[in-house]
Amino acid sequence: MIKKTILLFIWLVLGINLVKAQADIYGEAKLINSKADGYRGIWYYIDNAGQAGKVKNQYRYKYSGGLGTYGATQYPFSVYVKEVDKTFFCYGGTDESGKTLLHMVSYFDHKTGQVPRPTIVLDKATEDAHDNPVLQVDKDGFIWVFSTAHGVERPAFIHKSVKPYDISEFERVPATKKVNGEKVPLDNFSYMQIYYSDKEGFTALFTHYEKIKGRVISWMTSKDGINWSDWKNLSLLGIGHYQTSGNQGNRIGTSFMYHPDRDVRGGLDFRTNLYYLQSDDFGKTWITADGSAIQLPLTEISNKAMIHDYDSEERNVYIDDLNFDKEGRPVILYKTSNGPLPGPDDGPRMWHTAWWNGSQWEIQYLTPTGNNYDGGSIYIEEDGSWRVVAPTAMGPQDYNTGGEMEMWESKDHGKTWTKLKMLTWNSKYNHSYARRPINVNPDFYAFWADGHGREPSESRLYFCDQDGNVYRLPQKMDSDLAKPELHKLKMK
Repeated sequence: MIKKTILLFIWLVLGINLVKAQADIYGEAKLINSKADGYRGIWYYIDNAGQAGKVKNQYRYKYSGGLGTYGATQYPFSVYVKEVDKTFFCYGGTDESGKTLLHMVSYFDHKTGQVPRPTIVLDKATEDAHDNPVLQVDKDGFIWVFSTAHGVERPAFIHKSVKPYDISEFERVPATKKVNGEKVPLDNFSYMQIYYSDKEGFTALFTHYEKIKGRVISWMTSKDGINWSDWKNLSLLGIGHYQTSGNQGNRIGTSFMYHPDRDVRGGLDFRTNLYYLQSDDFGKTWITADGSAIQLPLTEISNKAMIHDYDSEERNVYIDDLNFDKEGRPVILYKTSNGPLPGPDDGPRMWHTAWWNGSQWEIQYLTPTGNNYDGGSIYIEEDGSWRVVAPTAMGPQDYNTGGEMEMWESKDHGKTWTKLKMLTWNSKYNHSYARRPINVNPDFYAFWADGHGREPSESRLYFCDQDGNVYRLPQKMDSDLAKPELHKLKMK
């Protein structure tokens, strides 16, 4: 009896210590590992501040809506795996209250055309869609979820599936990074873009927040996802940057802008210029598009990485996607505007592409847009043509984030564009942030969410195939598996 009491006491103490250890690691967040009863995206908004704070009308949100696949600085949200013929995907979800961000993981089975109930991996204990997760799949089939932070107020996490190609349960990865040669916990990173190589392991591009230089764009590497290298900075211009990147084979490219440090057209409301760097050895060395060596981190505004000086034109720059043509030459999809003000002010806003043709950058105009934060993706097809899926038509909440999704095609490297198809029309809510998977399968071509642009609402999740057929993921599931519903255009 005494022995049993002692054992019970030991187990009780161990249990208390385990709970305390988990609390120390997760803070207010919680590891959930349970099934949701359907697909619900997070609704989120950012109030205007600074210059944009002058707007008090219906366009008052700097960006808003169904932001489950936000933002362009976080990638990828989906990965196609040929071995099991599934596209695994993650998104920022929520519960029925809509008051907390849940990190959700699921897959589309290309053989059956079905999706399972999504797994709630983590309650992030925030409503902030900047904390959305991104996902990768390693050579052994394990699914990795990178739960980002937004600044330094909340922790970031890495989780890994317990079984290969299985979304039912995830465990925390006790990741470390190197600082001055010593291992310390890797528990904070923002705006993660994560790439994987069977040989080299993981390469991550991300942002860390500093009192001096603000949003610093950096990279780190890891063979196993547990032991990460030290952080190395790409650029230290102005008061920070946002970067959007892409990967093809051994090549990783990143495009970025900068926030000027000045009183006029400066600060976080103003982002300008367009830059590009690439690495052909997973971050060991970085070069410009023409192969020139360059000293990092960048410290001069005018440098060899600059594609175009938009600052002199007093234009803001918002980067959406980066892809590569068959020759490995970068193609960047981005927008420009006269400034940060939402609504009709600070127009015209325009979609552009920038393509390195082998000897110089070619910048082309695509189409107008209504909001600085409309989000889309660019694709390079087998025949060499380019496609864009983006909310390029005004939606029901005009000039707020998103709109109606459309598919465009160019057969001359962006010089001219043809609208192939309206993907949505006469919608209830704005659609935005169409995201391109890694290893795109034609049946799961772009992934996005909708939501009201001016007030809190439900948010539904969608994907389209290469032909432009749109499917909506089920908000409520009565069984473990379901076929997404074909979303038909509602013409007036």
